[in-house]
Amino acid sequence: MNVRDALADAERRLAAAGVETPRVDAEWLVAHVLGTTRSGLAARGGDEVEGLEPLLLRREAREPLAYILGEWGFRRLTLKTDARALVPRPETETLVERALALFAETEQPRILDVGVGSGAIALALKDERPDAQVVGVDISPDALALARENAERLGLDVELREQDGVEAAGEGWDLVIANPPYVETLDGLQAELRFEPEVALIGFGVHEALARAAEARFIAFEVGDGQAVEVGEILMTAGWRDVRITPDLTGTDRIVEGAK
Repeated sequence: MNVRDALADAERRLAAAGVETPRVDAEWLVAHVLGTTRSGLAARGGDEVEGLEPLLLRREAREPLAYILGEWGFRRLTLKTDARALVPRPETETLVERALALFAETEQPRILDVGVGSGAIALALKDERPDAQVVGVDISPDALALARENAERLGLDVELREQDGVEAAGEGWDLVIANPPYVETLDGLQAELRFEPEVALIGFGVHEALARAAEARFIAFEVGDGQAVEVGEILMTAGWRDVRITPDLTGTDRIVEGAK
């Protein structure tokens, strides 16, 4: 099957499986097996495509595209991705952007990333502020192993610890940053979430626990849809000031931050 036919067939099958962006995903998968980019497919329309079927079956089952490809872009980085940690998401890039703004005037800032996962936040901050001392903590040994692999691949010096985030937050930082669990149930949500680690997805109360425990100049959270005002009130009740809510690129209130 050539590229044109493979794209058409993959798009049809992914659409039938309920994938939200079947054409885009088809292009990613075909480009991956050909060892090229999506933009490079146009010049290879007549090439034969081999090895697509196993990947296509995984995507039809709604396994996240990032896990199938084995890597995913996040800000300036390309991260290794698999089921040991959440897929890095575009809305989390807004969290990194706000963090950089908060300590823009601080030399050698000390930053704690709670729930480091794949390392996306911690590594992006270290990449864009090489002078920062960045520490990432997680209770999942598997996630920490993935974060270490990413740090080594990228040559970024980030300290990684298996530690409870609330405990670590009290150690004293310029910034405590987190994308904690904020989903009550996976019912009704994207099928892809079934493949991601539940410990990083499902749960409530971490925002409040960190807000009360953190000894830091600044704190910044990613929050779920419709949760920004509530988390902002939690920060104010815990003694944080200058509480600010920032929308992500879709216009959804996504980032909540405060200062002390």
